[in-house]
Amino acid sequence: MKQVEIMSPAGDWTSLTAALQAGADSVYFGVEQLNMRSRGAHNFTLEELPKIVETCRKHKVKTYLTVNSILYNEDISLMKKIIDKAKESGINAVIACDIAAIQYANSIGMEVHTSTQLNVSNIEAVKFFAKFTDVIVLARELTLEQITEICDEIKKQKIKGPKGELIKIEIFCHGALCVSISGKCYMSLARFNCSANRGECLQPCRRAYRVIDEETGEELKLENKYVMSPADLCTIQFLDKIIASGISVLKIEGRARPPEYVHTTTKVYKEAVKAVQEKSFTKKKVDAWVKDLEGVYNRGFWHGGYYLGKELGEWAGVRGSKATTNKTLLGKVEHYFDKKHIAHLNIQNQDLKSGDELLITGPTSGVVETKVKEIFKDGKPAKKPVRGADITISLEKKVRKNDLVFLIEKIK
Repeated sequence: MKQVEIMSPAGDWTSLTAALQAGADSVYFGVEQLNMRSRGAHNFTLEELPKIVETCRKHKVKTYLTVNSILYNEDISLMKKIIDKAKESGINAVIACDIAAIQYANSIGMEVHTSTQLNVSNIEAVKFFAKFTDVIVLARELTLEQITEICDEIKKQKIKGPKGELIKIEIFCHGALCVSISGKCYMSLARFNCSANRGECLQPCRRAYRVIDEETGEELKLENKYVMSPADLCTIQFLDKIIASGISVLKIEGRARPPEYVHTTTKVYKEAVKAVQEKSFTKKKVDAWVKDLEGVYNRGFWHGGYYLGKELGEWAGVRGSKATTNKTLLGKVEHYFDKKHIAHLNIQNQDLKSGDELLITGPTSGVVETKVKEIFKDGKPAKKPVRGADITISLEKKVRKNDLVFLIEKIK
């Protein structure tokens, strides 16, 4: 069975490190404002690209830079600057949808992957874009049967990209869905003059709405006020069928989501792909993976989605997350003693006690999870819950000064 690449989102250094820790094969991220998460994610700067490439190469992880917003004339100069810097820094490919970015990348020999906004949904479109790109993200509204047919035709017709290799197909496997077609939406632009297609979406679709007849004033009864906010896509239950379709890349959505989301989703899908390849993909494992996925940020899950031919009808039902766990910021790391594996914490927002589940995140540390066993306050064993600036706990994994410390609790 061929290798399947897990592509993980990186909205900042902490999430990037979390993706590397969890076994991502590639990461995608944006710089400046010409990407589809220019407002929602922290994004990186052009100056950070060489460091990102160096860090990822150490882990043998590919780097993809998103330049996937629509472009106006005034954006062309910045677009060229970004793609020039990407090539100079050794970025593996840029992800783009505007033909101006695609053509410019081609002209300087920069590899291009097309974005879902191009809405590629048939083999003729694949053949057309094969002149420009080596990896194509299909329209996310396709069924598995349609995806399989496209993958089969690529092999049958020997459709190759600029590198001379067969076109690879990429699909989304997990994360937020938009009520619009392949992410092309004008609702945020119409309401707030912030274009979703320019990475500035304010997500008005995620709000609760009432439907009222203007002539009679009668309000329609709805089961769910969140009538434009779909639940998240989750494909873990039928990942074996997705891999069998012939796709090459599984993309996890979530550059604006927290690092523990990146870590958990990457780890779960990496394990699942390995299980499929080793023929150990079982319902018991799937159930455990779903439970893990439910523990981090999600709007509820649409299991199967378009891929299994289901009509969009799984709505979030809430404004924010449906995660089965909640995190509360407790404080920060003051120091880590390498030889003794001791973390010195400054806990200010809430008492810390033995048995607490902690999540520690930081740009270099990534995601570190631990269960507190014994607590020391001012160098002495703490016999009751404590807070303050001189708290130490044993911790096997290294953390750094100013890493954030969160309490993780199950939501009852």
